[in-house]
Amino acid sequence: MSQASTEVKVTKAGVGFSVCVEFVNRECFISNEALIKLASQMFTAIGPMKTFRELEPNITGVARRMVRAGVQGTPLQLTPNTFQ
Repeated sequence: MSQASTEVKVTKAGVGFSVCVEFVNRECFISNEALIKLASQMFTAIGPMKTFRELEPNITGVARRMVRAGVQGTPLQLTPNTFQ
C-alpha cells in the first residue's frame, strides 16, 4: 500500500515530507528551486508551502515512483531536474 503523509516541515531551503511505499516510510525533501519551477507552470505566483500543498499529490507521486525505482538518499532529494 502507498500513501502520502500530510506532515511537512518547511525550511529555508525547501519542504521536507515523507511518503510510505509498501509500508516503508521514506523521508523526502523538495528544494525551493524545484517548487519555483513547478509554480512557474501555474498562473499565479505563490510561496513554497502553498505550492507544495497545491501540488502535493503530484510531488508525493513522483517521490513514491523514485522510491520504487530504488533511488537512494536520506532524505530523498527532489530538485528542479526531477521535474524535467
